Order: sequence, then C-alpha cells, then structure tokens
Amino acid sequence: MRELISKNQRIIMVPHDFKFANKGVITDVAPDYFILELDYAPEGILKSNYCEFYTQTKHGTLYFDSYAKEINGNTLKIASPAKHKFLQRRQYTRIKFVMELELVSNEKLLKITTLDISAGGMKFKTFEHINIDENYKITLPLSEEQNIECKFSPIRIEKNNDDGYTVSGRFEYVSSRDKMTLIQYCAKRNIEIKNK
Repeated sequence: MRELISKNQRIIMVPHDFKFANKGVITDVAPDYFILELDYAPEGILKSNYCEFYTQTKHGTLYFDSYAKEINGNTLKIASPAKHKFLQRRQYTRIKFVMELELVSNEKLLKITTLDISAGGMKFKTFEHINIDENYKITLPLSEEQNIECKFSPIRIEKNNDDGYTVSGRFEYVSSRDKMTLIQYCAKRNIEIKNK
C-alpha cells in the first residue's frame, strides 16, 4: 500500500452517509496507517467506522475501505487497508447511464437520451440543435431522494445516420460535494455491475 499512496497526495473520504463526504491531503505514511489532513471538519465521520477512499495514482483510480483510528480536529489517523482495487485507468469512473433527461438553455428545454456519465462529464444522443459554445444546465437523478444539478459544456458533437447527434462534454459543478457524490455513485455502480 505504501507504494500506492504518498505524502501530499489528494484523497476523497466518503462515510456511509455520503452527504458527509470530505477530501484532504495525506501528510504522512507509515506501515500500518497514514495521516490525512481534511479540508473540512470531519462531520459524520466516526472513529472505527469504515469509510470509502478514492485517489488518483499513475495506475488509475485507487479505491479502498478503511477507518479512522484517531480523530484530532481535521487530522485523522487512517488504518492501512487490508486490500484495495483499481477502478480504471481514466481519471473518473465512467458508467452506462441511459435516461431521458432535459438540458436547459435560456429557459428552453432540450430533450436528450444519456448514454454514459462520469464525474467528468457525459455522452448523450439528441435530435435537438446543440451549440458547442454554450453552457447548459442539467439535473441528474441518482436516486429517488438525490439529484445533482450542474452545468454541461459540449466538447464534441457528431452527426448520426438518423439525423440526430451524439454529444460529449464535461460537467462544471456549483458544489464540490456534488462532484464527490457523483464520483462515489459511479464507482459504486461500476463495482455493482462488475459483480453481477
């Protein structure tokens, strides 16, 4: 594990109730623990309660479960995990996400069918005219109780044989917590799909 995490590495920490997701920097690494300095007060994070951790490495997104052995303000001593896995080499886990949704532009609603999403962005099909220089608002329904609202910026538009378009682009978030929520959602769905 020590060769996978190092000092000054950014990491996301997600407790069971992921509205308390947090992020921070690893300040020290020892054989059986590492020290994590969180950006925000550790609300909803309890000593000895397992949390999920996500961080970028040269091998891809590293994922593991562990718990805080000690909590002193924003400084946490995290037990070294027994096992870990790499989710994939791309920066954000991409999952199949097929839904009929709407983009909003100047109070105009554009109908789209999403194909896949990640915390970085999404790909969708549409018969609507999409302006590559415009930003659009979108609401992503992750569950019955939870929606994420963000901006979508088109990057690539391809014309399809059926006169529709396939559009890829990136998300911009109002809240970094929304981004962490989507990272966790995609990672969890990816694991569920692989385990089916």
